[in-house]
Amino acid sequence: MTEGTREPRPGVDNVDKSPSVPTAAPAGAPAAGPAAGLTAAPSDSGPAAAPVAATADGPTRGPGYGPAPRPAETPALPSAAPPDTPGATSGRSPRVLIAADKFKGSLTAVQVAEHLTAGLRAAAPGVRVTALPVADGGEGTVDAALAAGFERRNQRVTGPLGAPVDAAYALRGSEAVVEMAAASGLGLLPAAQRAPLAATSHGTGQLLRAALDAGATSIVLGVGGSASTDGGAGMLSALGARFLDAAGRPIGPGGGALRDLATIDLTGLDARLATTAVTLASDVDNPLTGPHGAAAVYGPQKGAGPAEVATLDAALCHYAQVWEHVAGPSAGTYARAPGAGAAGGVGYGALVGLGARFRPGIAVLLDVLGFASALDRADLVITGEGSLDAQTLHGKAPAGVAAAARAHGVPVVAVCGRLALSAADLAGAGLERAYALSTIEPDQARSLAAAGPLVERLAAHIAADYLT
Repeated sequence: MTEGTREPRPGVDNVDKSPSVPTAAPAGAPAAGPAAGLTAAPSDSGPAAAPVAATADGPTRGPGYGPAPRPAETPALPSAAPPDTPGATSGRSPRVLIAADKFKGSLTAVQVAEHLTAGLRAAAPGVRVTALPVADGGEGTVDAALAAGFERRNQRVTGPLGAPVDAAYALRGSEAVVEMAAASGLGLLPAAQRAPLAATSHGTGQLLRAALDAGATSIVLGVGGSASTDGGAGMLSALGARFLDAAGRPIGPGGGALRDLATIDLTGLDARLATTAVTLASDVDNPLTGPHGAAAVYGPQKGAGPAEVATLDAALCHYAQVWEHVAGPSAGTYARAPGAGAAGGVGYGALVGLGARFRPGIAVLLDVLGFASALDRADLVITGEGSLDAQTLHGKAPAGVAAAARAHGVPVVAVCGRLALSAADLAGAGLERAYALSTIEPDQARSLAAAGPLVERLAAHIAADYLT
């Protein structure tokens, strides 16, 4: 190992294998509360949709899809009547916790929460709502932290193709949340400008450095939606590492340039990282290379054709070999570790270069947001995302929320734009029912354009099924 490098911890130690059930918020963290700007705006949702149909023999497709929400032996939630209103079932109003992710292409997670709140309060005026917008480590992660009371810190950084972009991270005391998509995301590039061989993660490293400069000693690095497949080399170069060719010159940006890598000089790597706890938050657990690796699985969505996928995979294999020469055999273990292939290999760079610990993104965010504390005060949880499908069951936000709520014995329902799960799938994930926009507006273009009012209509159905 060359002078100035630090031996990474064994790869297995970087993977948190505990169940994805959040713990209580750290001592001193602010109590969970409604997202900023949440109001009970009047609903402009139009006429109500048809009543929900469900039978003991199985569900029928409708705004609420899944088993009947209240079996005869299950007591109803507290009445929606205010505590001092005669007829309130338990002397208080029902308490609903909204923990939904974004509806990609139409609503942010904060906007989903706002519309659900408006719809619930219009249908059940006494309901008490707490909103904790969530994310799984990808786009929207910083927004979720801001809604939970973190401070927004703006930073101009290098975008995926070198042009400057305005990004932001979230800070609360010595804890920071950094979102890769804000600095190095695919969404920053028009489809015609995607460059899978040249795109860099450099801007993500600049955001990490800014968080260190602000005094952060605990950093959540949310990865997802990346434009690059550079193994995190760009990120690490922004933090002081040098990636050199055989002549001792810095290699170019992007995953394609990793073919020219001869050695890695870590003598200039930011010394503050040695005393900083970095958590790699991701909803994928792919290894770095191979048929399930970063290039093969995610390269095509970044514009890589078959030849470019092969080039990138070979370059990442070479990259890991150089790391093993520099840092020791544990670098090879990291390449096979869950999460190494996340975000074009930024996961690997974080594991091997930053000593990061990998955890499922939704579990990390639920901890950061103080979800467990909010859950203790909830009678019903509403989660959701744009599409409830097979991917939802593998680390996406609704599955994580449902698992945590189920462990606390709190019922969970979901809202979505599109539903592609069976009633059995929903039940297996801990979701009692799912309410889809497509059941009241099957035209996708109109559904996207009017997603907010449609979500309010779904909220009215949830209120009818669970709160009144």
